[in-house]
Amino acid sequence: MITNTPIAALNAAGISYDTMQTYVMVMVALVIVMTIADMLHKKSAKFFFESADAAKKNAVKSISAGEKMGIAASTIATDVVTSGEFHNPVRRIVHLLTMYGFILFNASTAAMVFGANGADAMWTQVWHVGAIMLAIGSVWFWFVFKVDVAAEGNSPFSIDIRRDIFSLSLMATSITALIWSFNGNAMGWEFALVILSTASLFGGVYWSKFSHMFFKPFAAYDKRIRKADGSAENLPTITRDEPEQQQRHSMELLVDAPMDMGLGIKREAPKHY
Repeated sequence: MITNTPIAALNAAGISYDTMQTYVMVMVALVIVMTIADMLHKKSAKFFFESADAAKKNAVKSISAGEKMGIAASTIATDVVTSGEFHNPVRRIVHLLTMYGFILFNASTAAMVFGANGADAMWTQVWHVGAIMLAIGSVWFWFVFKVDVAAEGNSPFSIDIRRDIFSLSLMATSITALIWSFNGNAMGWEFALVILSTASLFGGVYWSKFSHMFFKPFAAYDKRIRKADGSAENLPTITRDEPEQQQRHSMELLVDAPMDMGLGIKREAPKHY
């Protein structure tokens, strides 16, 4: 089954590639419109640029174009490609499965639809691998790493549509796509569920964390720039092992304390509810 996608069967059943292309373009347009609406509503872009301007005034040194290119490359390699911000290796794997599964699934869908060849052997395999990765990653996250489940002790079956629409749509899109392929029922109820799931995923950007994926690389880059130019987001840059910090009155009892003091909080997960 991994060498066949229902996209070709859908075309054979009477849905033209032109119609599929129109649907994909509508989904892309929804993402763009909803992301812009989210930015306007939350004023996130305005806050980001105002904060960046304020940080420049506190910079203690200038950053050359070459240094900025190096920081950009480091940001892409660490924060985007490998999700290096996740210190928990298992959580990192879950995120990478979800992210790359999403990319592979959607890229292969677009390649087959706009290439008017839903039976292409390579892309059909990529389509299935992406759907499987996305299903594993999104389900694993939902039951193990979702904040209100992992840290707050709530049941994974406690659902708030506006809060959980992104995670639910990711799971639904990948799982219904695999069921659609497995059953081989091109125009059946499986297809209806795929359409409903993808419409929820791309049409619900305004209420979900989808737009966060576009802001994240820029925020990570900006954070590295602020560290490099010394503005440090207007936060103190000295640590308690430096003499000038140890001379503060509030540090009297901590002058001789070990630098790793306080890390006992990491010994176990916060599940005392």
